[in-house]
Amino acid sequence: MQEFTKEMRKTHTILIPSMLPIHFQFLKRILINAGYKVEILQSEDTNIIEEGLRYVHNDTCYPALLVIGQMIQALKSGKYDQNHVALAITQTGGGCRASNYIHLLRKALVQAGFENVPVISANASHLEKNSGFRFTTKMLWQLLFAFLYGDLLVWLRNQCQPYEIHKGDTKCVVDQWIEKLNEQFNSIQYIHLEKNLKAMIHDFSYIKRTYEKKVKVGIVGEIYMKYSPLGNNHLEEYLMSEGCEPVVSGVLDFALYCLENVSIDHVYYRRNKQVYGFAKIASSYIQHLQNKAIKILKKEGTFRYPESFKEVKDCSIDMIDRGVKMGEGWLLTSEMVSLIRQDVNNIVCCQPFGCLPNHIVAKGMMRKIKNKYPMANVALIDYDPSATKVNQENRIKLMLSNAKFMEEFDKV
Repeated sequence: MQEFTKEMRKTHTILIPSMLPIHFQFLKRILINAGYKVEILQSEDTNIIEEGLRYVHNDTCYPALLVIGQMIQALKSGKYDQNHVALAITQTGGGCRASNYIHLLRKALVQAGFENVPVISANASHLEKNSGFRFTTKMLWQLLFAFLYGDLLVWLRNQCQPYEIHKGDTKCVVDQWIEKLNEQFNSIQYIHLEKNLKAMIHDFSYIKRTYEKKVKVGIVGEIYMKYSPLGNNHLEEYLMSEGCEPVVSGVLDFALYCLENVSIDHVYYRRNKQVYGFAKIASSYIQHLQNKAIKILKKEGTFRYPESFKEVKDCSIDMIDRGVKMGEGWLLTSEMVSLIRQDVNNIVCCQPFGCLPNHIVAKGMMRKIKNKYPMANVALIDYDPSATKVNQENRIKLMLSNAKFMEEFDKV
């Protein structure tokens, strides 16, 4: 396979599969500012699954099938010059099958006749190197702020959109802030953070909303299925259409979980001696930024605020060992408990069918969670090529009917 070289930065367009609708708009701008040509793939038609099944075995993780199918479909569309296009994909570096997506993608490209298309690995584990692509310190700094802002935008949007009186008001505010923040990413500084956070919360607080009580539904699960509308069939929109308020934790929690696992490996197995100190410092600083946003939310008083990462992390004490860290590991269990502690008892857990780590930390923890929190109302939804959207939505509706029954029961 061809390597992505420095010369290709000027000539090649990098295609990135969609996952986080808001966050990836910031990612795109940061990469463009750094001199790359970037496009986020937005196609969501059923042909993506067909393309994925054509080149990826159906027992392979569903997110890999979707991501590879979306990329192959884009290359076949005729929209891109095959001699001037590259693909980018993440590698986790852990025991999850996601580390092998890149090899499946390269194999699929050869089978589809696109063997000359370079594939870029975005990873923090030095699994692969590309001479023409790397995240600089400045880019990583910008991405940290991008994901902090993205998490807050999602948190505020989900507390406004289900209640907005004038349809579209929330989206308008979200779009305005995406544009405003994108203009700052060339010179983003810490001193702008508090001002931006306060202004953002202020703008959302002025959206005219009803005060009706809606069922709050938390969303947890494998990271791609949890956040990607393509993966979870636009779950957040569906919950809103059913009169619910979706509650989704931020992506920074997953980043902090990864840094925490570095410390866990050091304590358990004496590994990561060289990066252990850096991981502790990075985690501390990210939590500082996250806690600043929570403090401002709390002081302003209009919106609910999420638990800090430390509080979420502590939720798994006496529930699941920190050594369980394949896939979303102990974080997934912690997130479910954290939601329940915030009176979000109704939870949809999105998992790719056959994802062993998530079956252990989600399905495998149900009895323990229910024993401690009898009010927990969790729907475990499998996503795979053969699972129909109708069946998934019917299972969610059953969970919602239980939620409404419990609300009526509590009134009595």
